[in-house]
Amino acid sequence: MGTTQQTDQHRSAHQRRRQLLEAADRVVLRDGPKASMNAIAAEAGITKPILYRHFGDKGGLYRALAKRHTDALLGALKAALDAPADRRARVEATLDTYLAAIEARPQVYRFLMHPADNTAAEAQLPEQGFDVGRHSAPLLRRLGEELAVVIEERVDLGPDSAQLARVWGHGIVGMMHAAGDWWLGERPCSRAQLVSSLADLLWGRLALVDDRAGSPGL
Repeated sequence: MGTTQQTDQHRSAHQRRRQLLEAADRVVLRDGPKASMNAIAAEAGITKPILYRHFGDKGGLYRALAKRHTDALLGALKAALDAPADRRARVEATLDTYLAAIEARPQVYRFLMHPADNTAAEAQLPEQGFDVGRHSAPLLRRLGEELAVVIEERVDLGPDSAQLARVWGHGIVGMMHAAGDWWLGERPCSRAQLVSSLADLLWGRLALVDDRAGSPGL
């Protein structure tokens, strides 16, 4: 009986946490980097202390939201890499998947990657948004490590393959992030043009390596 009760409590807590993250998402879509704990608590219909009880602090809530969106993005990127197509098409599909994700939800992207743009006067007021700048580096690092694993599993890079896969993984993520951030802000070209140009930049070395035997390839 005790075990059943604990399982039900765990399920209820998990469901409540998901509901709170969905409320936080709605606020982030509206307010971007200026989303606050006060606004999220109000959206969820609870008090701020209850929100803190679930996530600890603003950093805890940010990390939970970052994991939620990073998990979804990684799933989409891996699906693009698994698509039945040649390597060049897969590379372009993966780049396009990333850019499409930040284009579709720019406020979420800005919340995850940019601190709130507050003036010095505004910074004196309570709850002026999340200080997310210090959290974005671990998010990008995770994406780089995950991509490195995929590269190592699928492409034969010869001696020091694991180290080279990490160089490629972090390098590609850094390129996508920097180019995507610039493109989202200025829109100097179409998404398709940016995808093609980035693929051209990557293609020279990627075109030369062999797929690892028994892997789905890259």
